[in-house]
Amino acid sequence: GSQTGGALATVEFLHPPRFATALHVHHTADEAFYVLSGAMRGVCGDQEWRATTGAFVWLPLGIPHGYAVDGDETLRTLAITVPAGFDRFIVEAGEPAGERALPPPTPPDIEKLEAAGAKYRIETVGPPVQFASTPTA
Repeated sequence: GSQTGGALATVEFLHPPRFATALHVHHTADEAFYVLSGAMRGVCGDQEWRATTGAFVWLPLGIPHGYAVDGDETLRTLAITVPAGFDRFIVEAGEPAGERALPPPTPPDIEKLEAAGAKYRIETVGPPVQFASTPTA
């Protein structure tokens, strides 16, 4: 976001199979995903969608949404938020990667996520999303 004067932010995500976000709302930013590889399935409001390599997904601010990795392949996406701010949320809510590889899965730090969410106006409104095709542990 600092390179765009706060106009937008881009973040590359690598998500392992079985990853899913909680249903949540961005109150101050639109969010989009460009799928670099893999597949994802999601919900935005009352609409369900599926996106594969090369797809672009737009998630307007103020509408509850969430997504899950669809299949057994790692999902790689480019997330774009307008305006910026989500990039700072990720820095505060996450842990820096020690290397460019997926670490072993660990439970999320809910307190840390909620504190960063309150600061950047990202509200959790439901449990992690699940779909029939989402692999389970």
